[in-house]
Amino acid sequence: MSATETPPDAPGTPPGQISIKPQSALVARLTAPATQKLILPVVFLGLMALVPLVLDQSSPLLRDATLAAAYVVMALGLNIIVGFAGLLDLGYVAFFAIGAYTIGWLGSGFFAEANGGEGIHIAVTGFAASLPGIHVNFLLVLVAALIFTTIAGMIIGLPTLRLRGDYIAIVTLAFGEIIGDIAENGDRLSIGDYKLTNGKQGITPVDKIDLPLVEPFKLGAIDGRPWFWVALALVALVLFVNFRLRDSRLGRAWIALREDEVAASSMGIPLVKTKLLAYGTGAAFGGMSGAFLGSYLNTVNADQFQFSFSIFILSMVILGGLGSIWGVVVGAIALSFMNFRLIPELRDAPSLVGLDFELTDLSFGIFGFLLVIMMIMRPEGLLPERRRQIELTENLEGGDDVPVQAVKA
Repeated sequence: MSATETPPDAPGTPPGQISIKPQSALVARLTAPATQKLILPVVFLGLMALVPLVLDQSSPLLRDATLAAAYVVMALGLNIIVGFAGLLDLGYVAFFAIGAYTIGWLGSGFFAEANGGEGIHIAVTGFAASLPGIHVNFLLVLVAALIFTTIAGMIIGLPTLRLRGDYIAIVTLAFGEIIGDIAENGDRLSIGDYKLTNGKQGITPVDKIDLPLVEPFKLGAIDGRPWFWVALALVALVLFVNFRLRDSRLGRAWIALREDEVAASSMGIPLVKTKLLAYGTGAAFGGMSGAFLGSYLNTVNADQFQFSFSIFILSMVILGGLGSIWGVVVGAIALSFMNFRLIPELRDAPSLVGLDFELTDLSFGIFGFLLVIMMIMRPEGLLPERRRQIELTENLEGGDDVPVQAVKA
């Protein structure tokens, strides 16, 4: 609701009173019934679940769709940090790396000498149950990735508690670079008799997903359908959590923190707890997606964890609309298919006009150009956050005035 002071001689309102205009349309749109809010997610996920049935099981398009779903999970996680809480994070790749190495450590032959060379096997079946190393069921690996990345997110968030704006970006950028260097040079670091990572050689092969009552998955290039459905299930889970968090007390605290940190603190919102929960929750989704991608791509390699990856995920959030859940989904899908499908298919286009380079060499330049255009033409994003859009577009001058006695100082 908005309140505007009316001049003393305004007709219909006695002097010394305040005119309150009830914004019934605004309230009605923000407090829609729960069943109405569920319609769009259910329809969207239901249609997406049918996609593999109309594509060949080894279709490259199905592979691109699976990668896009994994990036949707990451973008929704970053949206909690940047879009909900307003904490600019340029080191999100760190959580991808931790999640990927979690499945590399717990789902491969990396620790080949474990248990005297016989290996450790927990709830796995098929060929992996006879291999050396540590082999843990994928669902348990997801839980481990959630725990590791949540802790890492809170640790990364600690130095930013007293910082704002660009300073937060610098600190998170530093952590992203630190994790990347550790991944690249981890073969020189040892814990007991084992290396921390395998450096640029990477950890490969990585165990395929092994779910209860289901045969272990094959390579995505052979049968991509189950991989897509698992990725879609992760998207459904993250969407559910995002919507619940956004409408919760914690979500409102994040939004208040984003709008004005000083005002949020003066209203009694605990800044330390609220910031750490934002970092921890967003990091958990990044780690979950990282564990999935480690298994799907069949490798965990230090070259995957570059600074450009953080910018790529952040671009998805900005393109869709900061704080907008559906906007981030659209932005992630659009940039993923542009990166994996459109640009590679048009890579020889410059040669048609006599230029000696491939379009793939300019991928991030193209993304940067798109972001510049977005900032000029539609700065709120493709699908802006509903609260922000209503505030900008709703006619706040309409409605009936309700005279309320002013409080005299």
